[in-house]
Amino acid sequence: MAEAEKKFSNAGSLKDGSYVLIDGFPCQVKSVEKSKPGKHGAAKVRVVAVGIFDTQKRGLLKPTDADIEVPMIEKRSGQVVAVMGEHYVTFDIPKPKDIQGLQGGA
Repeated sequence: MAEAEKKFSNAGSLKDGSYVLIDGFPCQVKSVEKSKPGKHGAAKVRVVAVGIFDTQKRGLLKPTDADIEVPMIEKRSGQVVAVMGEHYVTFDIPKPKDIQGLQGGA
């Protein structure tokens, strides 16, 4: 699998519904809890997220000022023509301009 595009953000800026990389897996944030700084420590953020591709629940605990990786997710529209069991059989996407020789099938 190719290396995904990502940027770095502050852990304290995460919100419900945003995206984050946890252990290299892109996840959607389901809940964020922030703790106040204690006598000997910094404020912390506890994140519960679900993997986009495997729906596995993952957690993250970091100081609010720590850097986290945020995946760059490009959203596009598509059309599903048929669903056969658990698999999408056919879908339409725009033809890439950099690929030559693509033709329609019958």
